[in-house]
Amino acid sequence: MSGILSKYVASGGEVELKAIGREREPEDSRQRKAHRSRLLKVLTEDRVEVAMPIEEGKLILLPVDGEYDMYFFGDNVVYQCTARVVDRYRFNGQYVLVMDLTSNLRNYQRREYYRFSCALEMDSRQLGEEEEISLAAQEELLPELPLKSSVIVDISGGGLRFVAYYAYEVNSLILCKYHLQIEGREKEYRLVGKVLAVNELEKEPGVFDHRVQYVNVDPRDREEIIQYIFDEARKTHKMTGG
Repeated sequence: MSGILSKYVASGGEVELKAIGREREPEDSRQRKAHRSRLLKVLTEDRVEVAMPIEEGKLILLPVDGEYDMYFFGDNVVYQCTARVVDRYRFNGQYVLVMDLTSNLRNYQRREYYRFSCALEMDSRQLGEEEEISLAAQEELLPELPLKSSVIVDISGGGLRFVAYYAYEVNSLILCKYHLQIEGREKEYRLVGKVLAVNELEKEPGVFDHRVQYVNVDPRDREEIIQYIFDEARKTHKMTGG
């Protein structure tokens, strides 16, 4: 059993894997496909057992020799390293990945970019030119104007992704209004975001996926969103037996 590794990561904890090397997607790690799983056991200082990811009821067979960025999630902290799949097998009905850590474990400072999958109602609208000037001057936006409905499908401390039956222009600034449960109470968030990318869904023509990055977000709001994400991730894993 590892002496140092086990001080920082715990069996049953959440793990996220993002492919690198030949399987790597765009360089921005926020854009790469993330496979979520859980840590089964720390075997040695540089070897762990991880549950094979399951997505939408389907087992994801990660390949032997596949290399990944691995993230371990604790209480308000994320540790990251690179790792390689060295074996996979089934034991007592559990599909297992054996992974060797190929770099040192480090504290991952960019917690705000951990994305949490969800389905949250959101209203939004595009900012006018005068409002963009007001935003740059850190002044109040115009009073409430008509908003359009959409659904947030993942959220992070750095931004969000939502789907809607309309499309904003890339690089436009939009007001995002949604609610989160913070410390047992519902809180409304009204944050401005920049639209980074818009894509029509192949399987759902007329539905558009938007990726948004927050602009001038209050650090307190960001920290609350991050706390919400970690709290909800823990609840999800408890419900699924993780």
